[in-house]
Amino acid sequence: MIGEQIIKGMAVTAKNFFGSYVSKERLTTVQYPEEHLAQKENTRQFPFLVYDGDDWETGLRCVACQICEKECPPKCIYIVKSKDKKPDYKGQPQIYPVTFDIDISVCMSCQICVEVCPFESIKMDTKFELSTADRFGGLLLTRDKLAKPNTYYQAIHPQDAAESDAVIAGEKAKAEAKAKAAAEAKVKADAEVKAKAAAAAAVAPMPVPAPPTPPPAPQ
Repeated sequence: MIGEQIIKGMAVTAKNFFGSYVSKERLTTVQYPEEHLAQKENTRQFPFLVYDGDDWETGLRCVACQICEKECPPKCIYIVKSKDKKPDYKGQPQIYPVTFDIDISVCMSCQICVEVCPFESIKMDTKFELSTADRFGGLLLTRDKLAKPNTYYQAIHPQDAAESDAVIAGEKAKAEAKAKAAAEAKVKADAEVKAKAAAAAAVAPMPVPAPPTPPPAPQ
């Protein structure tokens, strides 16, 4: 019948309208900003940097590999590498970003930076209330503003955070096992060297004493 779908749509509207007087479930309006709807886990707005521990500067996962900067379609990420290195979560010395800026006035929230990051260091935030009167300075996020703890990531994206934690735990376990195996191999090699030295000393011939010097001839 012509107009059947229009009639069905109006019926749903009427059901919600009149039902809102008797059922709270029919109240589809949220009194924003006093009230907020719970964000879905797959919600994404703009990127942020994950760090472990209490200090964001020492616990930042980013190693300034610059893959996200190269792959970003609108080129809104700017990274400067450090000259020195610091230990990462695996205890290995790594370069870190001295500068890490994201211009969210340009960012298109495509999540490509998250997909290409091999260190589980950059993720998508769900925060959307970022309006400001300063179009340039207020929307340019530096690394101290981008850094957020792993507990925050676990709260907004629990499933993804659990997968990231599993990946990092696996890499850390592999690094610890490798370091332990190297230490055991070194101890074994040192023991073998000492054993060979002791065996060589045991079979070494006794030194032959030098013959006595004859007395000088009389003149």
